[in-house]
Amino acid sequence: MSEGTEKIIPPEKLVRVTFQPEGRTVEFEFGTLPYDHHGRPMSFLDVAENFNVFLDHACGGVCACTTCHLWIKDQEGISEADDDELDRMDMAADQQLTSRLGCQAVITRPGDYVVEIPSWNRNYVSEGKPLTLAEPK
Repeated sequence: MSEGTEKIIPPEKLVRVTFQPEGRTVEFEFGTLPYDHHGRPMSFLDVAENFNVFLDHACGGVCACTTCHLWIKDQEGISEADDDELDRMDMAADQQLTSRLGCQAVITRPGDYVVEIPSWNRNYVSEGKPLTLAEPK
């Protein structure tokens, strides 16, 4: 994992996820991410939790709310949305063609991914974790 570790990840196994608007990028070897029951294994919520990136998830990542709503810039390499997720997304605010639930959208292969947490979906404190905001300029 890239943040503070020296492990070299072979390029063909590298997963790089950039969380916007924070601009935080995390890297790990595909298939090696520990799973701690935050959404589906290898979901964007799972990645966020593994790297201490704040992504609100009021229901605990079980597809029962829309607080982990993300906009995923490129859907290639991401699992298809199932009926449960599509039904839940019908309740999400500001749906876009790139909208997915972070707890359900699973990374299916190595590659580069960019996700944006919509501004109205960023909570300053949830589950004991503060959101890191940039200082005003």
